[in-house]
Amino acid sequence: MQLHWSHAAIYVHDLERMLAFYSTILGFQVTDRGPLGDGAPEIVFLSQDPDEHHQLAMIHGRQEVAPSNSAHHFSFRTGAFADIRALHEQLREREGIKVLPLSHGNTLSLYFNDPEGNGIEVFWDTPWHVAQPQGEPWDISMDEAQALAWVVETFSSAPGFQPRDDYYAQRRLSVAAATQAVP
Repeated sequence: MQLHWSHAAIYVHDLERMLAFYSTILGFQVTDRGPLGDGAPEIVFLSQDPDEHHQLAMIHGRQEVAPSNSAHHFSFRTGAFADIRALHEQLREREGIKVLPLSHGNTLSLYFNDPEGNGIEVFWDTPWHVAQPQGEPWDISMDEAQALAWVVETFSSAPGFQPRDDYYAQRRLSVAAATQAVP
């Protein structure tokens, strides 16, 4: 069986505030919304992907106002380094949002919280693979070339450092072999 990630559903305390954050800052669109049943809380479905009805769902009715400790963070990939820098500019203007630029060698990431304290990572893939876990703060003021040079300087001696394409070619072979071995 091959599984593909589809979506996450979270309980929220202030639904409209959360919808404003996820739509304005992260670009999600509401695809559907309504009560889960008679007298049940409302659920709102959100997506950026035209081929996915929802990537995230929010259910009104979270009892606790304190940040959740059930999930560490939700992670989203972006296709352009410039998106990371633009997002950082938007986030630093938001009250109550803490941002940590962190690189794992294979990504340049921004970790931050949403208005209810849920952890979010938005990352851009670098051209390299690095064995995990790894994590080093990086300077968001660097341009793309500087940031990539910094990644090589910082992670090239780390275990498993290699071109990303080489790593994923090996992974594809490994997954294919495992799939064939299952009766």
